[in-house]
Parts: sequence; structure tokens; C-alpha cells
Amino acid sequence: MGRMYSMVKQGMQDVSNNKYGSGREALLKATIEVVGQRGLHGLTFRAVAELANVNNSLVSYHFGNKDTLLREAVHWAVSYAITLSDFSDLEKRSDNFAQNLVDFVKNDPNLHIFQYEFILESRRRPELKCEATALYEAYIDTLEKVLIQHGHANSRPLARAVFAALDGLIFQQLTLGDPNSIQQAIGCIGELLKGHLLVTSQSKF
Repeated sequence: MGRMYSMVKQGMQDVSNNKYGSGREALLKATIEVVGQRGLHGLTFRAVAELANVNNSLVSYHFGNKDTLLREAVHWAVSYAITLSDFSDLEKRSDNFAQNLVDFVKNDPNLHIFQYEFILESRRRPELKCEATALYEAYIDTLEKVLIQHGHANSRPLARAVFAALDGLIFQQLTLGDPNSIQQAIGCIGELLKGHLLVTSQSKF
């Protein structure tokens, strides 16, 4: 028992000084990188520990089992991605939003790959469906709030449609690697939303 405590304590000291940050967040970031690089079949406590430069007993200490680690990494990834994706610019400054989103995907591809891997895994493992659904709904909730602020009606289905378009374009960027075309397409979504708002506003009179 004393040896285990010593190993965990040493792991905590190591994780506070690695490139992923400190504590649990560093392990969650490392989890996302492992899945992005190796797929879910490559996710092990050892792989996460090696990437985070800690003892693998620390991963077990914090999360207990692989599914708990995976679920917490999904929650962290979605929250982080939403924070960095300023959806309020989608309509106001569509070109600016498109450039920022393309750069975000380019600079941190594993964050997005991880989420796609999890969604596909939830198809094979129904027990993960709740988290996969929450992943989608978190993005759609955020988009819906932005659309309401901009005056759009029937905003929930519209938010779902916009997210589906953005989601598909991000997937294309990750797989086909053509950021210029993706950026132009994202800009078009913003312009289409402006046109939709104009049409719906005119129909009220």
C-alpha cells in the first residue's frame, strides 16, 4: 500500500510538469491525443501515462477504469471545443469565423478526431449512446442560443441543420485536407443564415 501511494504521489509530481498541463486535465488531454493518434483500440492506461509522462497507476487512481476515462475525456473535449469556437461570429463575421474554425481544426486535429471516434464507438456500444447524444446536443444548444440572439425563428431544427453542415465540413477537412475549400463553404453557411433571416423577417409583413 505504501509503495502504491509513493507511485501515485510521484505520478502527481510528474503530471504537474508535462506539456499537457497539470492534474486530471493533463490526463484527459493525453487521452484525446492517444485516441486521435491510435484510435479507441489503442486507448490504454499505459498509453495515456506514457504520453503524459506519468506512472500508469496515476491514471487508474483518477479514473478507475477505461470507460470512465473515456467518458470524462468526451465531456472535457466538448466543453473545450465549444469554448474555443465562437459561434457568435458565424453570422456577424462569417469570413472571420470560417478562418478561425479552419485554423482550430488544423492546429488541434486530434481533439476533433477523438470526438468522431467516440461517436462511431457509441454505434457499436449502446452504453455510450447517452454521452454521444449529449455531445451533439451540447453543440446544438450553443448554436441555438446564438441563432435566437440573431432573431431566427424555429431555431432548434435550424441549429441542428447548421451543426450538421459544420460537422460534415470539419470531417472533410480532417480526412481530405483541403482547408481553403472548407473555409469557403463555412463562410457560405454564414451568408445563408443572413439570407434566411432576411426572408423570414420579410414574411412577417
